[in-house]
Amino acid sequence: MKRLFFIFSFFHFFIATAVAQVGDYRTDLAVGGSAGYVLSNVGFVPDVPQGLLPGYTAGLSVRYTCEKYFSSICSIVGEVNVIQTGWKEDIRDANDNPVYYAVDKDKVNPLSYERKITYLQIPFMARLGWGRERKGLQAFFQAGPQIGVYLSESTKSNIQLGKPLANDRASQVVAQDTLAVQNKFDYGIAAGAGVELSLPKVGHLILEGRYYYGLGNIFKNSKSDYFGKSNYGQIVIKATYLFDIVRTRNPKIK
Repeated sequence: MKRLFFIFSFFHFFIATAVAQVGDYRTDLAVGGSAGYVLSNVGFVPDVPQGLLPGYTAGLSVRYTCEKYFSSICSIVGEVNVIQTGWKEDIRDANDNPVYYAVDKDKVNPLSYERKITYLQIPFMARLGWGRERKGLQAFFQAGPQIGVYLSESTKSNIQLGKPLANDRASQVVAQDTLAVQNKFDYGIAAGAGVELSLPKVGHLILEGRYYYGLGNIFKNSKSDYFGKSNYGQIVIKATYLFDIVRTRNPKIK
C-alpha cells in the first residue's frame, strides 16, 4: 500500500503542475519518437550475481508545455515504448573465476545465462527545463511513475542440468533460471536529465539519460515463494525527436 500511495502522490503532483498555471502561460504541444540503449538487471533477494544486460527501447513521445514559472519551463511528458530488459548472470566460482564444464579442457565456453524480457512501457513524467524553448539549448530534469505490460521473453544459456562442472559455482541460487515471469504487470519510478536543442522549422532534438527503479516484482514473493524481491533496475540512454503541433503565439518566447 505504501508503494501505491507513493505512485498516486506523483500523479497528484503532475496534475497540480498542469492546472496551477501561475507563471507565463503556455499551450505548446509536441509529438515525436525516440530510440535508445538500455542496461538492466534484476534486484534478486536472495542475491544473484549479475552484470548488466544490454537491450533497446523505442517508441512514441508527447509533451505538453503549460507554463514558464520564473526561469523554469514546466511540462508534462508521456511516452509509449517497447523495451527489452532482463538480467545477465555473472557465474563465478569461490575464487572469482568463470565456471566451466569438466569436459571443456580448453576453457573456452564458461557457463552463461541471460534472460531478455520485452515490455510495453508507459512513463508519465513532470519536466522542468531551463534555457531556450524555440531556438537554442535547454537543460532539463524529469521524473514520474511508469508502468509496464509484459509482452514476451527469451533465454540464452549454455547451462545443461546434471552435467559435471570442473569448478563449482559460488552462488547456488539458480531458481530464477527455470521460472517464467509470473507477474505480467510492472510499475515503478523513472527519473532522467538531459539536453534539448530546438531549431526553427526543424523541431526539438533531445538526448537524455534515465534511470528506472521497479517497485513491483517479476516473480511471486509470498512467504512460500523462493524470492523475496525481484525488481528491475534500468539505465537508459535515449535520443528523441519532437515536432510542434501547437505553439503559443508569444513573441517574447525565445
